[in-house]
Amino acid sequence: MTGTDPDTPDNAPPGRQGLARSLFRGSLPRWRGGRYSLSKLFLNFYLLAMGSFVAIAFTADFIISTAQQGITDDYARRFMRGTITLIEDELFRHPRRQWEQKIQDIDGKFSYKLGIVERRTLDTRLTSAQVAKLDAGDIAIAHDHDVMYHRLGNSSKVLVVGPLSASRNPEEHAGLPLDLRLRLLTWSLIGVIFAVALWFWVRPVWRDLETLRQSARDFGDGNFDTGSTVVQTQLFSPLADTLNSMAERVRQLLATHRELSCGISHELRTPIARMRFALEMLSETDDIDERRRLWAMMEADLDELDQLIDTSLTYARYEREIPEAHFSSVRFADWLADEVDSVRLLGRQLQVTVDTDSLPENLHIDLDRKAMPYALRNLLRNAFKYAAREIRVSAEILGERIAIHVDDDGIGIPEEDREHIFSAFTRLDRSRDRSTGGYGLGLAIARRVLELHGGTAFASSSPLGGARFTLTWQAHQ
Repeated sequence: MTGTDPDTPDNAPPGRQGLARSLFRGSLPRWRGGRYSLSKLFLNFYLLAMGSFVAIAFTADFIISTAQQGITDDYARRFMRGTITLIEDELFRHPRRQWEQKIQDIDGKFSYKLGIVERRTLDTRLTSAQVAKLDAGDIAIAHDHDVMYHRLGNSSKVLVVGPLSASRNPEEHAGLPLDLRLRLLTWSLIGVIFAVALWFWVRPVWRDLETLRQSARDFGDGNFDTGSTVVQTQLFSPLADTLNSMAERVRQLLATHRELSCGISHELRTPIARMRFALEMLSETDDIDERRRLWAMMEADLDELDQLIDTSLTYARYEREIPEAHFSSVRFADWLADEVDSVRLLGRQLQVTVDTDSLPENLHIDLDRKAMPYALRNLLRNAFKYAAREIRVSAEILGERIAIHVDDDGIGIPEEDREHIFSAFTRLDRSRDRSTGGYGLGLAIARRVLELHGGTAFASSSPLGGARFTLTWQAHQ
């Protein structure tokens, strides 16, 4: 970006080159900020996702284990009941005083511990439900220590079996338990697979984030000549489209600003030059009639300047943003006749007719009663400038659309220029004469008004031999 307006001639004053762009760039500080870190982005996503996954897995495991606890206890009782019964029968073959010694002998034959305790010592170690099972002759299971308790007949002695888990019997294994090793291996594989999958997901996201960051930085620096922002993932596609739309809108606003600045400065020269000439002539003459003529000329130039400013502001408002439309229903034939009558005097000796015979009787149409007259009057003023004797205003229904035609018998418009004349500051007649001059904004504003109504304005040839301008929009009756 060079900061030079490509539409400005090379010999133009430096202050006019790229004025709008320079002002825009000078009004904002340059953006700062480094690149996105791919490793940091990946690590943050990985820790968050993996941590959440592990937390969810452990929570689900806890809930499932708790829900299946009753089923597991019943299975453990049935599995160990035979072993406990055999141990009990073996103990009852010997006197009670020999039980302690006998249980130690039997303990050496099992991979888990066996022992005998007094019943009264278990009141504080077991819950009331477990104590009830124990006193009923059933097997009570203490989950906190993975131990089973069974009362030996009607005696005060209780057989203690466990801990059953190998992890609670460190002398029975060397190194990590098998279940723990399987868990570590499983989680390691899950972590690695998840990291690989996440990398292939994060990298395109990082690339698109970096693209969007760079585009935003370019826009922040006032560089709107870069190409459209293109992203690879659908995740950021709406954001990229919004960013591109914003950039295009800003480019349009800058172009409008540049166009208005150049156009207005060009249009201001003629009335200012005439006023300067009139002032010089005024100081050199004492003739009352001449002074009055010069005063009238300057007043007309001031009116022209005022109209130029008003028209330019109106055009800038429509270009800057689409105003909110306020639609209301009107009796269309009467409204059209009233609008033509309001400017008929500007037609001087021209014959101005209104034809609404093809419209349905009592036709009502929704339109903005503030904006639409502005468009119609601009077309009529344009016809007043170029018509020779006659102007005809007509309306018709075209399918679901309403159309207003303004025909004149003037010189017409070449076919290749019929679209171009709706651009701002475009005039086929370059005359500086007030009767056929103008600013080239009326038709541009008319099209903006019709776009506000969801329609358009266009030019064609007239049956009267001159030009036809048509306003058409959706007919909401």
